[in-house]
Amino acid sequence: MGSLRSVVSIVLPVWFGAVAVSPAQSPDWLVDPTPFRARVDVSSDVTSLTLTNGLVARRLRLSPAVATVAFDDLVAGASLLRAVQPEATVTIDGTEWRIGGLVGQPVRNFLTAEAEASLQADPHAFVCVAHGPCPVEEPFAWRPRREWLANPRAWPPHGIGYAFEYRAPQDGPAVTVRVVYELYDGIPVFGKRIELRNTGTTPLRIDSFAAELLAVVETGSTVGGDPDVGHRDHRALHVETDYAFGGAMEATADNPSVHWVPDPDYATQVHYERRTPCLLRCAPPLGPGVAVAPAAAWRSFRVFELVVAGDRERRGLARRRMYRTLAPWVEENPLIFHVRHADSASVRAAVDQAAEVGFELVLMTFGSGFDAEDDGPANVARLKELVDYAHGKGVALGGYSLLASRSIDAANDVVNPATGKPGGFARFGNSPCLGSEWGRSYFAKVRRLYEATGLDALEHDGSYPGDACASTSHPGHAGHADSQWTQWETIRDLYRWARGRGVYLNVPDWYFLSGANKTGMGYRETNWSLPRADQLLIERQNVYDGTWTKAVTMGWMFVPLSEYHGGGAAATIEPLDLHLDHYEARFANLLGAGVQACWRGPRLYDTDRVRDAVRRWTTWFRANRAILEADVVHGRRPDGRDVDWLLHVAPGTATPALLAVYNPLAAPVTRRIVVDVSLAGLSGTLRVGEGDATHPVSVDERGRVMLDVQVQGQGHRFVPFRR
Repeated sequence: MGSLRSVVSIVLPVWFGAVAVSPAQSPDWLVDPTPFRARVDVSSDVTSLTLTNGLVARRLRLSPAVATVAFDDLVAGASLLRAVQPEATVTIDGTEWRIGGLVGQPVRNFLTAEAEASLQADPHAFVCVAHGPCPVEEPFAWRPRREWLANPRAWPPHGIGYAFEYRAPQDGPAVTVRVVYELYDGIPVFGKRIELRNTGTTPLRIDSFAAELLAVVETGSTVGGDPDVGHRDHRALHVETDYAFGGAMEATADNPSVHWVPDPDYATQVHYERRTPCLLRCAPPLGPGVAVAPAAAWRSFRVFELVVAGDRERRGLARRRMYRTLAPWVEENPLIFHVRHADSASVRAAVDQAAEVGFELVLMTFGSGFDAEDDGPANVARLKELVDYAHGKGVALGGYSLLASRSIDAANDVVNPATGKPGGFARFGNSPCLGSEWGRSYFAKVRRLYEATGLDALEHDGSYPGDACASTSHPGHAGHADSQWTQWETIRDLYRWARGRGVYLNVPDWYFLSGANKTGMGYRETNWSLPRADQLLIERQNVYDGTWTKAVTMGWMFVPLSEYHGGGAAATIEPLDLHLDHYEARFANLLGAGVQACWRGPRLYDTDRVRDAVRRWTTWFRANRAILEADVVHGRRPDGRDVDWLLHVAPGTATPALLAVYNPLAAPVTRRIVVDVSLAGLSGTLRVGEGDATHPVSVDERGRVMLDVQVQGQGHRFVPFRR
């Protein structure tokens, strides 16, 4: 891995307690991240090294053994670590092994410099035998759809990697373990993973592992009861892995490998029963239970740790920046028409209309008759002809497939470990096993169909929800212990494959870090059977609530051009010309927020008047795409009682801020809105408005603008800010 001194700088840290910190930095990294470049610093005595980018720092002791001894928020000047843990654990053939780590810390409330100096190597742990820098990994290829990207980003993200290689103690197994850390430029996020290689002559089994163990400072002081009540939302770390599934469409609910648990060795904590969840453990809930052959390698999922601080908006902005950095494909955001019928005539008509009005993707939706499992010659030929036709019009074409929320048969469904039969435990009641004969055939057919036809998008409904399977006859897994891991690898590999081919992925599950583009913004399907006026307000509420933790491009909404679950004529927009005012209000709601919807129906327009209106909206959206698809600052939540609004912010661009205001009232109103433009990087005097209607406004010392906004009854207003 090279000489340590030749690849890193040697610095003398400034000590604050036991942690090297730097003063709070300027500018704000959410406004200008460019000064914060990742690097590796080595202490002057070469006993420790620090991965830092000026926002966060992780210091690892090198002698007498490798262990994380500091994890710091440099902006706040705060230490987040209170005690030493192993760097990872791996259970091999029934025996758990610690990877690195130091022992002998007398008190686990904090780690002082004196206590750190007295720590000893763990005699039963794997020992570090080499370490050095490595590139930030590109875990899979990404072919960007640049026509759908207003703000392209680097892939892999810029930053640094650093790896430690460990060897087992004398009584240990014949394996080497590599622990890899990454730190990215301009954002307080660490990445981590472990890799294992079988150096012996016989297979070994990885029963379980923990890729990360951090003894973190507790967020509150509770003596009795639930020690996490009132504190869990104030943790200084937001942690995710790409081992994510479940169907909640939210990261904290769909990350079963992230565990905040009590520290059994923390005897001096405040909680009387010692149940404070202040130990981070990143481990799968089951398995992996996989065999590793001689000379073969295995790797864990990837862990990402984001340091978060401040109010709800800043914490949300940090998460949204993390997704844009680690999964930049989430900003691919095409205008999608979900056509109800997949016969050739209907699809051609849909493509023609999409091309005419500026929609970018036609998707043969659920119930349309599109069959992703039909890879026969006739279907392949028909779909390829349709794809070529769509591409000739400048339109992409895709289709819908249902995976897990259904039953195939007893031989192919997941098997309940309690009963030895399907049913009674799966996330959706019954579900096919991805490792069954049917599952292996399904994935092969989908790949063949998309490769042969050139289809551009897959809406993958009911994706793998994490069900384990106790079958011992399915060809894709050996039994219960490895069934969750191998099924996750199957779905992950499909999505990675799609990302490398530029196949757009609409997936109603949290698979962003594995390659998915979009999930639900957050909605209940029966809401779109309500009267049209109710849908308008609920739509804006869903967008407002959904964009606290999702970028605007990460969540889709729904527009029932024709009847969906029910509600009849009162719930739908067809005939479109008759309800053009409502149709345009939906465009104002959604495109004005930078959010795309499933525009579902048989057509996008039914008269020239409607065609021209839709085209005006898509033209406006394309012209303002860079700011509309940038981040949002939340203003007033929609409630039907007064105006509601969002502020788009894109520091450093031609239009660094745009205010979207909606009036649900029947009468026109004028409202004074206090707009915080500091997160748009704005100060001094600005120009507000469009064309000849612009006027100057001043930003006060708190980064705010006082703006009087007039909005017509049941209307909207978009107000750009420029320097």
